[in-house]
Amino acid sequence: MSDQPTALRAGAEEQAAALPALLARAEHLAGAVLLGDHGRRRAGMGDDFWQYRPAQIGDSRRMIDHRRSARGDQEFVREREWQIAQSVMLWVDQGASMRFSSDAGLPLKADRARLLGLAVAVLLVRGGERVGLTGTTLPPRRGNAQILRLAEAFTTDAPDDYAPPEHRAMIPSARAVFISDFMGDIAEVKLALTKAADRGVRGVLMHVLDPSEEAFPFRGRTIFESVGGSLRHETLKANDLKSRYLERLGARKNELAKLCAVTGWQYGLHHTDASAQSALLWLYRALDTGSIR
Repeated sequence: MSDQPTALRAGAEEQAAALPALLARAEHLAGAVLLGDHGRRRAGMGDDFWQYRPAQIGDSRRMIDHRRSARGDQEFVREREWQIAQSVMLWVDQGASMRFSSDAGLPLKADRARLLGLAVAVLLVRGGERVGLTGTTLPPRRGNAQILRLAEAFTTDAPDDYAPPEHRAMIPSARAVFISDFMGDIAEVKLALTKAADRGVRGVLMHVLDPSEEAFPFRGRTIFESVGGSLRHETLKANDLKSRYLERLGARKNELAKLCAVTGWQYGLHHTDASAQSALLWLYRALDTGSIR
């Protein structure tokens, strides 16, 4: 019992040390792909210029931009933008299966997932969105303080090999991002996306895999063991398992893609040896495109 406070403090210090590094990398990554103001702009009563449009019946004379209209024979109205702030909920898999890397030069799946999750949160908050976690622990909010809360939440590991998607307290008509290797029970993913669709929630499912999980480069005697230690399998001819494994992996990817199509979500596949910047750019654009219904 006397060692428990010491171990707890050591764990807390380790998490606290990881937080600034994660936050700095996420801020840097978000800055690298920032495309300007968030794209969901509509005409309204804001202060920022959005676009010119031809004058229509019903427009008052005060709305006419005479400088732009003087360039030709048509009158133009100077529209201003109205940023529609929406809620975006994140679920980043913290399960033990995510703490895997096949090579010292590659990031853990968990590290890449956390980086992408926090970086897209930075982009969304900069665009005026409310961002939080699925469930009830961290409701969507705006501001830099919320980014710090998210970073802290992402440094906590889950003990189980496979963590099911959190689908409680889904905000109607909001958007969501799920990032995981999706190696666990597919029924949990179906339940989460079905519940989300029933509430009008649309989003993006980002499938993160280590390249060895796609290639299955194992031969001869091999011991396969889950990161959490709950599963273990030994074989003398690992290469005999390759075709069956790849067939099941392909089926899982197809099932996830079909599930997204049925529920109005978007499916993306990312390998940890690929660029985090390109993955974030795709995720950001997919989330933005998926919000226009």
